[in-house]
Amino acid sequence: MNVKTFTGLTILLSLLAIPPAIAGAEPRELLLAAYSVPKEAYEKRIIPAFVRQWKQKTGETIQVRSSFAASGAQARAVVGGLDADIAALSLESDLQQLVKAGLVTHDWKQGPHRGIVTTSIVALGVRKGNPKAIHGWEDLTKPGVEVLYPSPKTSGGAMWDVIAIYGAGRHHGKQQGLAGPASDQHAADLVRRVQRNVKVMDKSGRESVTTFERGVGDVIVTYENELLPRIKQGRPYELVFPSETVVVENPVAVIDRNADRHHVRDLADAFVSFLNEEEAQQAFVEFGFRPTNEAVAKDAASVFVHPPQVFTIADLGGWDRAFAALFSSQGAWTKAVEETR
Repeated sequence: MNVKTFTGLTILLSLLAIPPAIAGAEPRELLLAAYSVPKEAYEKRIIPAFVRQWKQKTGETIQVRSSFAASGAQARAVVGGLDADIAALSLESDLQQLVKAGLVTHDWKQGPHRGIVTTSIVALGVRKGNPKAIHGWEDLTKPGVEVLYPSPKTSGGAMWDVIAIYGAGRHHGKQQGLAGPASDQHAADLVRRVQRNVKVMDKSGRESVTTFERGVGDVIVTYENELLPRIKQGRPYELVFPSETVVVENPVAVIDRNADRHHVRDLADAFVSFLNEEEAQQAFVEFGFRPTNEAVAKDAASVFVHPPQVFTIADLGGWDRAFAALFSSQGAWTKAVEETR
């Protein structure tokens, strides 16, 4: 090999060793596919903070793009080809769609807090002064009360809303001495009576809040975090916390197949880890979400209301059982909608 050839080979190898950002290539990027509700938390605080932290740690400039939609619709989009590297969805059953499709191949529940990055509770939003005197679930069944919540066919938030109603109905039934199928029937009856008063079912929780803000409806069934920031901004709403409600658990996971194919697995893993760190968890709190980080949760305990009878999806037998009881072809909510039509 002559000197000229050796010199050229040396230059080529040196160029190959230069990181893409320095060599002039496009910066690496992540795509986050998330449900619609935490849009502001991610876009205004969390994504910029992560990009800044990654630059400080590694010197690499990266981009994080985001896509927001109703949780169920988002899950179907990813299965259908949306090339996202991370999924932050409203409920476990939506994330399990990605597992069944072979997109998420690791055990995402082995992460911190079993893969749950934020929690919330289902609450009731009413107009300023609570003119319809809404205090609990039974008040949603009164004549003349117009109720809003999104459609469980597209929205994970809507599933949580209906599950809160159903779980409260079971609790009421047990207080009356009912058990087993009788308690379940009592719960199904409450779902049916509330559904009679549902005026609009939008595609997502965010769209449902927008409809409420336009003056439609007397009460909205929603995550507390949808209204907390708006109330702080002076919007004419109030939050009512029923005595019985469900803990909303929001999962996040790296989409293995896409992150590996895009060669951003290190970024995706780091982003999910960052979501559990204090900076990101405090940002979630600012936007009304309940943190899973223990230190942040302790500091934020006084920020949130703690209803006396709070239950989890596990208390209802898990997602498979809840889905069958409510959203299957013979489920209580499905039958209630058919009856209303």
